[in-house]
Amino acid sequence: MDSDILVSRRRTATITQGATGYLTIDLAALGRNYSKLASMLAPVRAGAVVKADAYGLGAERVAQTLYDQGCRHFFVAQFVEAVRLRPALAKAAQIFVLNGLQPGSELACAESGIVPVLNSLAQWRQWSETARRLKRSLPAVLQFDTGMSRLGFPEEERAELAAAIRDGANVEILFIMSHLACADDLESSQNGEQIAEMARIADEFPGFDISFANSGGVFLGDAYHGVLARPGIALYGGAPNAGGKNPMEPVLRLDVAVVQTRTVPSGTKIGYGGAYVTRSQTRLATIAAGYADGLPRSLGDRGAVYHKGTRLPIVGRVSMDSATVDITALPEGALSLGSLVEVLGPNQTLEDVAGDAGTISYEILTGLGDRYDRHYC
Repeated sequence: MDSDILVSRRRTATITQGATGYLTIDLAALGRNYSKLASMLAPVRAGAVVKADAYGLGAERVAQTLYDQGCRHFFVAQFVEAVRLRPALAKAAQIFVLNGLQPGSELACAESGIVPVLNSLAQWRQWSETARRLKRSLPAVLQFDTGMSRLGFPEEERAELAAAIRDGANVEILFIMSHLACADDLESSQNGEQIAEMARIADEFPGFDISFANSGGVFLGDAYHGVLARPGIALYGGAPNAGGKNPMEPVLRLDVAVVQTRTVPSGTKIGYGGAYVTRSQTRLATIAAGYADGLPRSLGDRGAVYHKGTRLPIVGRVSMDSATVDITALPEGALSLGSLVEVLGPNQTLEDVAGDAGTISYEILTGLGDRYDRHYC
């Protein structure tokens, strides 16, 4: 669809509904991104990371779209996310909890058919004890720390874990896994160090399939894929690797409404703290999104929004619910109450905004607030 027509429709819909921002989520592009990754990985299976409400885009809608594309393995971070997602997916879909379980949630997890990723002997014992009480075997995934020092069985617990498995524990191990710390950097030596450690773990725990690659890992080559990859950010249009052209399609667009416009003279202080002072007569627009809506405070005097291809710098500090932009470059009257400016879209990617904010695309994506009017297409 022509971008001007799309923006016009967004503007009409936004004003009609009284929304101050419009987030468009392209489920077709999401599906194509999954298909692209799945084709690259074949015959290795491609799962999907849908934690944090599918990176803020709506876990149920996202997971259903991916299921229709053939995805059967879905990863969340917390058990509560799995509970919310379970009714939205067919029984054929498996949902895995990457952080494992907090004490007290084991029975509910078992009864829901959700699979925990066990990261420590403490979690192993709790899950095994639950299986004993239920008098049946329960499925699980084992995660090992290969050098990230975040989650997973540390080296000092591996011998005891191996002994427990040999003793015939009532835990059915579906596969073993680890997580790459530097997969976005194709040249990082840590990638090789981690895969070498994963190979040692595979020798210690023979006979189990391996899941290793995240989004960046998909592009590191076959050796990193295992039998099941777990892409996340790449599904949502984020760049899987730093530098170079992003091979993924954009999935979202964000347009935000103008609240007010004004013209101020030279020497005018703008925003909290008067941190920005105009150097000449300046036309300004206040837009209805701030750091509560996913525009980091650090974008002040660094970031920008766009209108019909024209860059409009953010001036002064970003507030909780608003930000001020310099619209002097636009013709007089180009923006008024209710006009939309592009925050994310053809002129500005997730990586562009993240770079201006001094952060990463993940933080921008997951930080988008719930005050936007969301439209799935």
